[in-house]
Amino acid sequence: MQRTLVIIKPDGVQRALVGKILARFEERGLKIVAMKLAQVDRDLAEKHYAVHQGKFFYEGLVNYISASPVVVMVLEGHEAIGVVRAMVGATRPWEAAAGTIRGDYALMGLRNLIHASDSPETAANEIALWFTTDQIHPYAREMDRWVNE
Repeated sequence: MQRTLVIIKPDGVQRALVGKILARFEERGLKIVAMKLAQVDRDLAEKHYAVHQGKFFYEGLVNYISASPVVVMVLEGHEAIGVVRAMVGATRPWEAAAGTIRGDYALMGLRNLIHASDSPETAANEIALWFTTDQIHPYAREMDRWVNE
């Protein structure tokens, strides 16, 4: 099983889309093994977006994710990273296909509702940044054999 980090960004929380977004992941068969509501401070925002430091949009990203609470989660499932990325859609909402989360709910570039890890290495680093190992709770579900076998 693969794990990935997903953040429902401030606009997703403020627009009351958390439940709809969570439902999509669960309906697809992904399992939530960690989740929390968090107010992101500048230090954590800078660490999360360190890969973009020095780019013209970096400061906007840091300010945006710190503007309001976010919902952060670790999802687990077969090929979870690719599955989640496909469900989320293109970074630019106007390029995201209908049926994706961004394609259905987002309009503006920075206000694209959701972050999802883009590789196994990124997922491992991001999960470690947001959660301690004792905050991640693997568990068995009867339905897992029907979804993943």
